[in-house]
Amino acid sequence: MIDIRPFEGLAHRDHGWLDTRHSFSFADYYDPARMEFRDLRVLNEDWVAAASGFPPHGHADMEILTVVLEGALRHKDSMGTSSVIRPGEVQRMTAGTGVVHSEMNESRTEPVHLLQIWIKPEKRGLTPGYEQKDFSKEKGPLVPVASRDGRDGSLRIHQDASVYRAKLAAGTEAVHELAPGRHAWVQVAKGGLEIDGIPLAEGDGAAISGEKAVRIRSAGGADALLFDLA
Repeated sequence: MIDIRPFEGLAHRDHGWLDTRHSFSFADYYDPARMEFRDLRVLNEDWVAAASGFPPHGHADMEILTVVLEGALRHKDSMGTSSVIRPGEVQRMTAGTGVVHSEMNESRTEPVHLLQIWIKPEKRGLTPGYEQKDFSKEKGPLVPVASRDGRDGSLRIHQDASVYRAKLAAGTEAVHELAPGRHAWVQVAKGGLEIDGIPLAEGDGAAISGEKAVRIRSAGGADALLFDLA
């Protein structure tokens, strides 16, 4: 079963400094039918205005991934980390017992466009941690960027889940096999693609269950994330 979540149907909030779309219930948006998908708890697509951002705030017991699509995001946290996340890079923060961090647009003239992802951890009370890596030079249509075992140089997350960056040139496809009982989520970051012939546009997502494989193809080129979930 493939359940398409179109971009235009997502919860939309425009706070002036932040324009955001929520795939699942988040903050003041609540929909009991869209609380999460498996262990994928939050998937927000954010546009943060120039010289603006999220002031210091706390998180706990969550694996947080940040993927910057355009612009640059300045990160600071209570672990002593200070970094800038740019396109091609992925950040992983284990909130665990508690982390305070801020995320600010590095530019004073241009917005920053990003995906904010929360995955529920396998257990509570983990030691907070941070990783950041540039995957822009990795080859292949499906590049693992986060996984439980950190395989192939991916960031290590504390959950039985894997996240792949799918960059498809025009007219190409990628196939990801799903083990029995596994599920998938596909999020289109740029361009458009098809999943088993079903079209998805930029910003669309798809929840996939009961399939043996996920076959994605793009006629004009696409950048997407694929989540393999228990």
